Amino acid sequence: MEPSFQIGDRISDKSASPDESAVHQWLGSKAFAHWEALRKWIDANYPGVFSPEWLYGGKKRGWSLRYKKTKAFCTLLPEYKQLSVLVVFGAAERAKFEERRYTWRDTLVEQYDAAPSYPDGKWLTMTLSSVADRRDVMELLAMKRPPN
Repeated sequence: MEPSFQIGDRISDKSASPDESAVHQWLGSKAFAHWEALRKWIDANYPGVFSPEWLYGGKKRGWSLRYKKTKAFCTLLPEYKQLSVLVVFGAAERAKFEERRYTWRDTLVEQYDAAPSYPDGKWLTMTLSSVADRRDVMELLAMKRPPN
């Protein structure tokens, strides 16, 4: 009997980090389109800056793909049939967000306000279910670190 997966489950087989084929199968075509577009956008706007690194967070958190130079830029979370992105905002990024608070989409502001705060920053995890969501993430990342 094959295990049944629920939307949002993570890739938890720790034997090897997933390849593009496994990610595509796990995410499904719609979410994989967001995965590809976001990765291409990061590569085009930050050439040679990041070396994406697969991290295994245990059975519950599974695999994630982190973009980091000296500070974390973002982490892509391939979940079953959906893609989420984690962006951590330090004090400087939080101030930038607040300066632009009334220019962001209402749904993004609501998610930002609901995101947990920790000593190292505010951790915003967004599920990308539309091009508008992906555009919001790109704008947040460009605000966090201006493109080259």
